[in-house]
Amino acid sequence: MKLRNTAAAAATAAAATPPAAAEELGRALAAAIEHLREERIDEAEPALQAILKRWPAQPDATHYLGVLRHTQGRIDEAVSLIRQSLAATPDNSNAWNNLGNVLLLAGRAEEAADAYEQAVKFAGDGEDMSAQAVRALSNLGVLHRKLHRLDRSELALREAVRREPDFADGWYNLSITLIQLGRIPEGLQAHSKAVALWPEDLQSRQEVVRALLRLGENERASRLLREWLAEDPGNAVAEHMLAACLAGTAGETGAVPARASDDYVQQVFDSFAASFDTKLESLGYRAPGLVIRALQDLVGAPSAELDIVDAGCGTGLCGPGLKPFARRLAGCDLSEGMLRRAHSRGLYDVLHQAELVFYLRTQPLAFDAVVSADTLCYFGALEEACAGAATTLRPGGALVFTVEALPEGAAQPYRLQANGRYAHGRTYVEESLAAAGFELRDVRAETLRMEGGEPVPGWLVSAVKTATGGAGR
Repeated sequence: MKLRNTAAAAATAAAATPPAAAEELGRALAAAIEHLREERIDEAEPALQAILKRWPAQPDATHYLGVLRHTQGRIDEAVSLIRQSLAATPDNSNAWNNLGNVLLLAGRAEEAADAYEQAVKFAGDGEDMSAQAVRALSNLGVLHRKLHRLDRSELALREAVRREPDFADGWYNLSITLIQLGRIPEGLQAHSKAVALWPEDLQSRQEVVRALLRLGENERASRLLREWLAEDPGNAVAEHMLAACLAGTAGETGAVPARASDDYVQQVFDSFAASFDTKLESLGYRAPGLVIRALQDLVGAPSAELDIVDAGCGTGLCGPGLKPFARRLAGCDLSEGMLRRAHSRGLYDVLHQAELVFYLRTQPLAFDAVVSADTLCYFGALEEACAGAATTLRPGGALVFTVEALPEGAAQPYRLQANGRYAHGRTYVEESLAAAGFELRDVRAETLRMEGGEPVPGWLVSAVKTATGGAGR
């Protein structure tokens, strides 16, 4: 959730306060919001609490305390606090927009749409207020798309880019809606505008290639990727995407890497850490909920007795579900940007920036459960990851993860897909677990998310380490 207009919020708060205290309140609020903007949660929370002690129920401090609770995964509190703020200042467009973001995360989509519409209504005509309206319209467009109201999504997003023609996010979101409407040339044109406005953004350039690959235009995509590599030799993202492109191009040959490189994973996830949760929410992302339910099926109801590692924790989306099971909750991830987001939730006892297999191998017999949501889809070969899990788990320990699924009966054990992720065959998953000393408990077909308007099929996998599993590894 991005924070803007810090000075405006402080000035508004000061204007509503007696002159003797206005300057003090303005400074205190600006400092607290800056802490929150920079993700210094341990400093932002006491600063906001101090303001509320000095000025009880102060609307801006209440609003931003709600935003802080959102970053900590305390969604119900976040909604309640932002609504309290809006009861006092019902024309606060920024608070309405933030309320929409929180409600969307909570799965309350219709309420979120109402909040975004209120944000647009109260935005007004000033420069700062117009920017708030554009953000709210973009959020509303993404939400309408999630609710399969594609015509309303297009209207909201076109209004966003009409108001701010240089708004790259708006063009990016519009392109996705147009592609889902089947208007591929218009979607690619909107995508091109986003790229032109966002030339240094890694993710948008990658998405253009993915859009071409979805169309089956592998030759065009490979040409763009070779141009990218000519400009930036050795770029890990371009190299990986070219391998994915060539894997699906007739007449092309080239070795498929056994896994995505560390540099690829770091660059991609650092590049959109700030928007990761929102983007996944717009895709109907289900993996965290799936792995939590699978863990409960293995170990029973939460009792705060397990040592658990969230392997490839990202921004910590699994954290709220894992915490009730955990005596100690650890997380590892390659992306520093993702780990900062996970840290702000305040749920993990320890977080490490490390490659997944390396981390697991250096933590022998340290955990009762390894949980990994949509991380092993960046591995083709699974043997080393399964062996690492066996090393770090105690006998009887639980392993739960998701991977994307190849169709039943596929000839190859895994395939590098156009999206840069790997899909795996069920038999190969089962064989990799058995070789590492696991007893398979369940492999269940599930939809992990939507992508390009289509469901992404996956395997939800549960296994238990045998008494001899991992021995000698």
